[in-house]
Amino acid sequence: MNRRSFLGNTAAGLVAAGFLGSIPEAVLAAAKAKGINLPLGFQSYVYRQVIGQKPDETMKELASYGYQNIEWCSPKGYMGDFAPLAKYSGKELKKITNDAGLQSTSCHFTWKEITDHDSLAERIEFANQLGLKHMVCSGGLMAKTEDEVKQRCEQMNHVGEMVKKGGMVAGYHNHNGEFDEKFGDRPQYDLMLEHLDPSLVNLQFQVAAITSGYKAQDYFRKFPGRFISAHLQDYSPQDHTKEVTMGTGIVDWKDFFAAAKTAGLKYIFVEMESDPTVMEGCAKYIKSL
Repeated sequence: MNRRSFLGNTAAGLVAAGFLGSIPEAVLAAAKAKGINLPLGFQSYVYRQVIGQKPDETMKELASYGYQNIEWCSPKGYMGDFAPLAKYSGKELKKITNDAGLQSTSCHFTWKEITDHDSLAERIEFANQLGLKHMVCSGGLMAKTEDEVKQRCEQMNHVGEMVKKGGMVAGYHNHNGEFDEKFGDRPQYDLMLEHLDPSLVNLQFQVAAITSGYKAQDYFRKFPGRFISAHLQDYSPQDHTKEVTMGTGIVDWKDFFAAAKTAGLKYIFVEMESDPTVMEGCAKYIKSL
């Protein structure tokens, strides 16, 4: 048995025993998928219809596929299907997550809950209890004018400063809108990159932007060091609205992961939100790389 196999089997055993929450990150990195030096993660939004009611059962199923890391959606910010989880403190949600065999290093927070000063202080406390490294804003920088975008970037920079004081890193998550909506020929996303302070706010790239003609790897290479994580999606070559198992669609994943090293990516989260049935296949594909 080689070193990688040994570490992978050891980590898997600890997962089964419920000890993943105490595993040093260096060990998790060593127990990685072949050639991908990133813990295998998924976004909880994919399972929004069940995870609020059955968090333990849902997370254990994902852990059985090989996922190690869950990116939560802030229950208090998202409510709806996540409302049943809002009763838990960050510490309690961390225990539930770890007991299911997963860790959580990142969470999505809404623009409203992080731009309100009083709410932000409470959210930072929640995030620290949950054991997060990254607090990611799930949208909110888009606007009708360039000046409005710049103003919102300043707000996000302030959030980043407060999150940094709290011992974590703030991030911003794009959707297709930041690319589809332009000022002249320039995507709003490019303006955001210009006005977000790299020392205070990093980026989480949603690969779905490829359906608008923008590749994650192009941004990774053009702006190295600006990205902390990514949401992974893939789409049918015949129908770009249909999500498919990674490796069977339009994304060049080998090039993506090569560029991810240049970008300095820390985490990846598979997010096949319209078709959770492909999540197991995506895990198998990433492990095969």
